[in-house]
Amino acid sequence: MYHLPKLAVGLALVATAFAAHADIKVGVVLSATGPAASLGIPEKNVFALLPTTIGGEKVEYIILDDATDTTTAVKNIRKLTSEDKVDVVIGSTVTPSSLAMTDVAAETGTPLISMAASAVIVQPAEGNKRWAFKTPQNDAQMASAIVEHMKAGGVKTVGFIGFADAYGEGWYNEFVKAAEAAGIKTVSNERYNRTDTSVTGQVLKIMSGKPDAVLVGAAGTPAALPQRTLKERGYAGKYYQTHGVANNDFLRVGGKDVEGTFLPAGPVLVADQLPDSNPVKKSALEYVQKYEAAHGKGVSTFGGHAWDAGKLIQAAIPVALKKGKPGTPEFRAALRDALEANKDVAGAHGIFTLSPTDHVGLDNRSRVMVTIENGTWKLVK
Repeated sequence: MYHLPKLAVGLALVATAFAAHADIKVGVVLSATGPAASLGIPEKNVFALLPTTIGGEKVEYIILDDATDTTTAVKNIRKLTSEDKVDVVIGSTVTPSSLAMTDVAAETGTPLISMAASAVIVQPAEGNKRWAFKTPQNDAQMASAIVEHMKAGGVKTVGFIGFADAYGEGWYNEFVKAAEAAGIKTVSNERYNRTDTSVTGQVLKIMSGKPDAVLVGAAGTPAALPQRTLKERGYAGKYYQTHGVANNDFLRVGGKDVEGTFLPAGPVLVADQLPDSNPVKKSALEYVQKYEAAHGKGVSTFGGHAWDAGKLIQAAIPVALKKGKPGTPEFRAALRDALEANKDVAGAHGIFTLSPTDHVGLDNRSRVMVTIENGTWKLVK
């Protein structure tokens, strides 16, 4: 009669011990299919390059595709946290999905590192967003680079067309603030969906305002549509895009229509063109060389965001292991704290120094202006 309780206690102790010594599990949610696939595929490629042992513990990466769909992204993070019991989640690729995932991350006490750009994913870094981090440069930081370039080039008026979601909204708000401060007037605010096939009506409205330049607040290959339509309609002003287009798929889809476009990007996009004095050149080239050795020529800045998420957890995990064991709430909480305390972590896009109020940790060393010339990216000096 007394054997069963003792056996049950024994099994419980074994189960506890097993959980406390489980491998570190990293959940990954990205958009390998759908409208953001040109961003998500290079991100996915990076996880094969990340270390499988950190701080003496084995690391398992569990990768799920959200198909660029917010509902699927939330379903994926719920599975990762409830069934797979992951210690940290990296994802997703786009802003709307990442934003929705922050609630689940906070609810389950799991650190989340987004690979999407908008500042609203991590700001303010309190409440649910205490658990949210991200690796891409903030839209505000990149918007100010565009405004500086516009002002130097004599641009006085700008037309805006962007995605009809949180990415487009974030870019419009941040750009207008920076532009107004610089004396540049935004004369239109047009929107379209990532899956739209025509923006003729929006483009005609933009052209009626006769702006000196147009900024497309979009990402991936769908960002080529407004620019192609503007070209077809004969718009002859300057074209600007966001860092959301900084991959070769955009060049392939945009072709001649995107020649001469200006955009801010992480230094990694033009790593081999950077002067040796650039503080990011060495760590950017490390990523480029490893990615191209595994996947061939044509490195993507979006893969760089996944690489940088890997760098952040590589720096934080050894610190967190001193306070808890993988598979426990104590370890996840310690990992959150360690991510927030990361300093001078050299990544593909910049040097990361985070704090309780800054869950990105990048400064202006993480941005350069580039242009598209002869179908390639060229550093603007």
